[in-house]
Amino acid sequence: MNILVVGCARSGIGAAKLAVAKEHKVTIYDKKKLGDFDNETRQSLLNLSNLGVDLQLNSEDYKHNIDKVVVSPGVPLEIDIIKFYKQAGIEIVGEFEFASTFCKAPIIGITGTNGKTTTTSLVGEIFKAYNPNTYVVGNIGRAFSEEVLDIKEDGIVIAELSSFQLETIKTLKCEISAILNISPDHLNRHHTMENYIQAKYRIFENPSAINKLILNYEDTELRKLVGNTKKEELYFSAKQEIENGTYLKNGFLIDNTLGDNLEICHIDDMHILGEHNYENALAAILIARAYKVPSQIIKEVLINFRGVEHRIEYVNVVNNIKFYNDSKATNVGAAIPALHAMRSKIRLIGGGLDKDIEFDEWIKLFDTRVAKIYLIGETTNQIIETCKKYNFNNYQSYETLEEATIAAYTEANSGECVLLSPACASWDMFKSYEVRGELFKKVVNSLKEGETIGKTN
Repeated sequence: MNILVVGCARSGIGAAKLAVAKEHKVTIYDKKKLGDFDNETRQSLLNLSNLGVDLQLNSEDYKHNIDKVVVSPGVPLEIDIIKFYKQAGIEIVGEFEFASTFCKAPIIGITGTNGKTTTTSLVGEIFKAYNPNTYVVGNIGRAFSEEVLDIKEDGIVIAELSSFQLETIKTLKCEISAILNISPDHLNRHHTMENYIQAKYRIFENPSAINKLILNYEDTELRKLVGNTKKEELYFSAKQEIENGTYLKNGFLIDNTLGDNLEICHIDDMHILGEHNYENALAAILIARAYKVPSQIIKEVLINFRGVEHRIEYVNVVNNIKFYNDSKATNVGAAIPALHAMRSKIRLIGGGLDKDIEFDEWIKLFDTRVAKIYLIGETTNQIIETCKKYNFNNYQSYETLEEATIAAYTEANSGECVLLSPACASWDMFKSYEVRGELFKKVVNSLKEGETIGKTN
């Protein structure tokens, strides 16, 4: 079979390697030139070329003998090359879908606008304690294509699935599917909220052996699904008791999947904080119990889990000013929990790629929480206009993250915190939210106790 892989990011390179391993004839395409890639990607492409992969870079001379197109999740489906093959009737699938066709183990899929990474990480740790042959893949880190040939039938796959990955599935079957929440995101890619929601809902469209669907009972959009999915539905709630699922009551995370209201642990026993994380924990408990993981294993992992990097991550304290890295907050819904979690006045660093989303719900919370917002990136003017709309006038724009961080520290009063929680994606200025968060931490950790950098307080 002649396979064309579109996109030379990690998922694309993984898909090309997988296709070569399965003895397909492979071409990999990208609009960039070879010299435009970083050293690691360039070397990976050269290695693929040595394996017989045809590098079609910076070219619009599309091949006509292609049998299947495999798309990296970061590649929009509206670009010319995808349109060309779609019009020609060629099958187009995403990298995750392609890899899933070679998977012998059950797949547990987790999606939602916010909380996917924390929940997937927590579920991964629980399942690793239950079955060492557990693989955590997808949007969280390693591409499924890089792992799938090593996964045996007795393994378990825990997958974080983005809307980009889900919009290109065909046959993917998740034994257990979980949707954590739905709020506006990636509308620059999906164009309408309806398209975005439908992409998320594709996670449970194909029937599986276990055939269970886990939903956040308090999410307005997800409540519409209740009783209408042709799945065994299980629910979690941080606000009310649930008959068929998990819930939070008097500080206890309670599992009621068997009707026995079993107390798993108290929120004070955990290291992760905030209602959003309690929801993530409830979802993780429910996923594990749906797979019949013993409650004692779940409890032990919960009380030892310390969260994920770049998600309300404590960085350091300098001159009694605490710094938190929430770079993974790439939309408004993801950024709101950090505002609730901080226990002191906030010097907030925000802004980034314009994804055609509104900032009203975020900025409405500034009044009693945020001392000042330090803005970077494409959305600076839009955020400023929204601040004005709600009479929040303490804002300033900066050319770089370094400048914004130093300014926030310089102006912060003792006892306040500096929070990087952008409410925007990073791609206008950075390769990823991880790179953005690492730079923030580097700047913070360069600050010295007692060094004031022009501080007057």
